[in-house]
Amino acid sequence: MKNRLLLLLSLTLVISAQAQSEQRPWSFGLHGGITQYNGDRGQNFYKTKQAGYGFAGASLSRYISPHWDASIFQTYGQIGNNEALSAWSTEEDIATSYFRTQLSTTSLLVRFHLVTPEHNIRPYLFAGGGIIMYEKDYSIAHQRFEGSIPTAGVGANLRLTDFVKLQLQETFMYTTTDNVDKTIGGNSNDGYLYHSVGLIFEFGRMQDADGDGVADKKDNCASTPVGVAVDQFGCPLDGDKDGVADYIDECPALAGPASLKGCPDGDLDGIADKDDRCPDAFGPVSSKGCPDADKDGVVDIDDKCPGTAAKYKTDLTGCPIDTDGDGVYNEDDRCPTIAGLLAFQGCADTDKDGVSDLDDRCPAVAGTITNKGCPEIAKEDLVKITSIASKIYFETGKATLKAESYAQLDALVLILNKYEGAILVIEGHTDNVGEDAYNMTLSQQRTDAVKAYLMSKGIMESRLVAYGYGETKPIDDNNKASGRAKNRRVELKTTYEVPVK
Repeated sequence: MKNRLLLLLSLTLVISAQAQSEQRPWSFGLHGGITQYNGDRGQNFYKTKQAGYGFAGASLSRYISPHWDASIFQTYGQIGNNEALSAWSTEEDIATSYFRTQLSTTSLLVRFHLVTPEHNIRPYLFAGGGIIMYEKDYSIAHQRFEGSIPTAGVGANLRLTDFVKLQLQETFMYTTTDNVDKTIGGNSNDGYLYHSVGLIFEFGRMQDADGDGVADKKDNCASTPVGVAVDQFGCPLDGDKDGVADYIDECPALAGPASLKGCPDGDLDGIADKDDRCPDAFGPVSSKGCPDADKDGVVDIDDKCPGTAAKYKTDLTGCPIDTDGDGVYNEDDRCPTIAGLLAFQGCADTDKDGVSDLDDRCPAVAGTITNKGCPEIAKEDLVKITSIASKIYFETGKATLKAESYAQLDALVLILNKYEGAILVIEGHTDNVGEDAYNMTLSQQRTDAVKAYLMSKGIMESRLVAYGYGETKPIDDNNKASGRAKNRRVELKTTYEVPVK
C-alpha cells in the first residue's frame, strides 16, 4: 500500500511539472535527522527533555520557475514521548503511559525560494500535505494511516558544487487524528517536527533549446532563432558593436540604439535619421521628429497659427475652431453650434431681455434677469394663488383631495399656463396631533396629491416641487383648536429657481 501511494504521488508530480516546463531539471535528495512530538502528552518542539528519535528520508523535486519548485518528501523513522505527564508521575507511570511508534510519511510539497537559483544560499518556505503510515509495533496495535495536513516549514539550500547542495530543513506536520499518543485532549490534534539535514543532487539531461550548439546553462541568449550565427556565449553576432544583433540590425554598418533597430539618431529624438522628417530638430515620434511649440498637434512647419493657447482644439492648419463662425472659439463659446454675441459668450438673446437663450426660462418672451428671463407674475395672480392655497381640502387623516378642491386647482392651472417658466412650490403642513413621523408622511402625501392633480391637467412635472414639513413649521398655537386649524394648511409659492427643502 505504501509503495503504491508513493508511486502514484510521484507520477502526479512528474505530469504536473512537465506540463509547466519540460526543459527544467530534477533534483534528488537524501536526508536524515531527528523527530519531535507536540501533543496532549507534552509541548516538546525545540526542547530536549525526552529521548531523541531518528529518521531517514529521500526527496524528489522538480524546478518550476526561478522561485518555485515542487517535491515529494518521503521519510521512515520513529516518533514518541517518554516524559512524565506531571511532577508526581512515578517511573511505573511513565513506563506504562509513554508511547513510541514506527512511521513512514509521504508529503507532496510546493516550495517558494526567497532568492533566484544563481545565489549560493537559497532560503525557502514550503507547504503541502501528505499521508502518515504507522506500523504495527511498539504502542500501535494495528497498522493505520492518517493525514498530515498541513505539512509546512522552512529551510535553506547551500551550494557545495554545481550539482550538489547541502539542505537544512524544519518540517512541521499537523496530524488529522488525536490518539496516536494514546491520549485525546485539548483543542488541536498532535503535531510532529522533523529536524533534517540532507544532500541534494541535481540531475537531468543538458538542454540546448535554441539548437545553437551552446548548452542552455551557459547560453546567455537561449532563444536565438534557428540558423543565426552565434558567439561562444550563444548570442548572435553584432558587427558594429551597438548591442543590436546583425540579423535584426537595419543599419549593420552604423552604430545605433536597439530601440531604433541599430540605426543612428542625430537629434536624439527617438526617430532614426533615415525616418526623421526634421533630422536636425528634436521632435516627438508622433510628428515624425518635428517640433510642435504650441502643442496643438500641428508641427511648426505646417502651423498657420503658431502660439495657440493649449486650451484650444485646432483644425488641420493649427488654428482654433469656431464652429458657428460668430468669432468666439468653441472652448470659450457656451453655444458653440449657434451663432451668438461675445457679450453672452457666443449665445443668442432672441427676446432681447438681457438673458441669453441658454439661461432664459422664457426665451421667446422678454422678462427680467431676476426671473431668469421670464416676466413678473401679476400681483392679482399672486393673490389668487394664495387664496387657492387656503381652499385646498383633504379627507380627514388622509391624502385624498375633497371634491371642492378641484375647482380651485383648475383655476391654478390657468394661472400656471400664463407663466410657463415659473416653478410652483407646494408645501404641506399639519398640526401636532399624532406621531411626528406620521404627520411628516401625511403632509408629503398631500403635497404629492396636489402635484399629481396638476400634472393630470397638463402641467409638466419639472415645474412642480412638493415638500411635506409635517408639524415642523407651525404658524399658530397648537394648544388651541383655532391654532391647529391654521397649522393644517397647504401653501403655494412661485419661483424661477428650483428650491431646496
